[in-house]
Amino acid sequence: MASKQVTNDNPVYTTSNGAPVAHPYPVEKIGLHGPLLLQDFHHIDTIAHFDRERIPERVVHAKGAGAHGYFEVTHDITDLTSAALFKKVGNRARTTVRLSTVSGESGSADTARDPRGFAIKIRTEEGNIDWVFNNTPVFFIRDPGKFTHFIHILKRDPQTHLRDPDMFWDYLSQNPESIHQTVILFTDRGTPDGYHNVHGYSGHPLKFVRDDGEWVYVQVHLRADGGFKTLDNETAGRLLGENPDYGIQALFEAIEKKQYPSWTVYVQTMTPQQAENFRYNILDLTKVWPHKEYPLRPIGKLVLDENPQNYFAEIEQSAFSPSHTVPGIEPSTDPVLQARLFSYPDTHRHRLGVNYQQLPVNSPVVPVANFQRDGFATFVNQGARPNYQSTISPLTYREKPYANTEHKHEVWAGYARAHLYEVTELDFEQPRNLYRKVLSDLDRKHLVDNIAGHLGLVKSAEIKARQLSVFAAVDQGLSDAIAKAIGVPTVHPLKVASAASVVPLKTNIGQTTVTLA
Repeated sequence: MASKQVTNDNPVYTTSNGAPVAHPYPVEKIGLHGPLLLQDFHHIDTIAHFDRERIPERVVHAKGAGAHGYFEVTHDITDLTSAALFKKVGNRARTTVRLSTVSGESGSADTARDPRGFAIKIRTEEGNIDWVFNNTPVFFIRDPGKFTHFIHILKRDPQTHLRDPDMFWDYLSQNPESIHQTVILFTDRGTPDGYHNVHGYSGHPLKFVRDDGEWVYVQVHLRADGGFKTLDNETAGRLLGENPDYGIQALFEAIEKKQYPSWTVYVQTMTPQQAENFRYNILDLTKVWPHKEYPLRPIGKLVLDENPQNYFAEIEQSAFSPSHTVPGIEPSTDPVLQARLFSYPDTHRHRLGVNYQQLPVNSPVVPVANFQRDGFATFVNQGARPNYQSTISPLTYREKPYANTEHKHEVWAGYARAHLYEVTELDFEQPRNLYRKVLSDLDRKHLVDNIAGHLGLVKSAEIKARQLSVFAAVDQGLSDAIAKAIGVPTVHPLKVASAASVVPLKTNIGQTTVTLA
């Protein structure tokens, strides 16, 4: 939450250093028509700041809405984690949430067909926990080396500076593991009704760790108490033109009316032993954990009850990263998550400066004590405390609760090598079940119409055929319906490897030594 600025009921207009100024418009010059004077600090200060009002927008998630609220622990999960927040039912922590589209620029429309980001900053007595989630439980990729390529195809063509359907479908048709997220995106869930009427999912497995070092894999789910509300393609397109800021406005007005958006927070848990025997690689971001096998367990409630007083200071400057965590909650070795642990803080240092966590909206509620000093915009300077490991004014150290136990994490043995996941029949099982068993007849009709409306814009017949072969691997009827809608011949399913070629996760679990070669 941003700190309150010094204000009064009858403010005096001043320069940035607080000196009073009689009027904001006049500028100092020689005579009535002479040149301006460099000594006019008020004028120079005003235009110099104006030239610097904009900071780099986020490369992804540039457009979004946000608000403040609280997270409350509603169920005892001390059997899962030693994190201080969860020590007691009823514990509350103030939060800041930013909800966003993924691919558009900061001025793009809120109703665009796009995944939605769901970023939550929870300010606990042990420091900030950032949950940087999406509104879908899976994503397009599972290999981190593909991420920049994927984001580029959502942006503008280098030559035409236009969005290009050929780029989009060319990439997806070459990377069939994207099909699960693609099917979700082109249902009506791809066009949510506002930012706050969505569910949130961690996607990546996290680790909850107990005091004794025992741990479980965890998937976090936030289920909107008002339900996941969607728009059909026609309504979303109409709102895109009528009110591009539809989602921002809806969230703001709901909170102003005290219709506070809320989510019930759940976890799915899986032991390392269960992970060894799971049909899918749990570190694969394109897969979900079936609820029947791994049921949802309630842990808390998230409520948004306060609008920002200043959008830029409290939402645009908010900075979230999955690497911002506390003892008892840790990242898994999901390769895309591992890449995000570096990428997110790095982009914040670029956008906001090396001291981005000193900004009021990002700062923890607990004191910070370390040997980081100086840099741009330092204002939490830690006073006279030495900036090195000192006996003059030593820091007190507290290890994680499980630091002195044999913490039973994965331990790896093997040669360092470049790795790319292979596409297999397993990649089509879950989207096939989604299409055949979950979607209604109306959902399937909208899916075909929505895909046809976009894929039909592709100029390349080869790209169309390749993507239709991916859809055929999910369901031949789906592919044929799309082909008919866009007026092209039907195609056979993509040929992929059998599920037997998947390397089981247990090769990375239960080792007792680490060997690097």
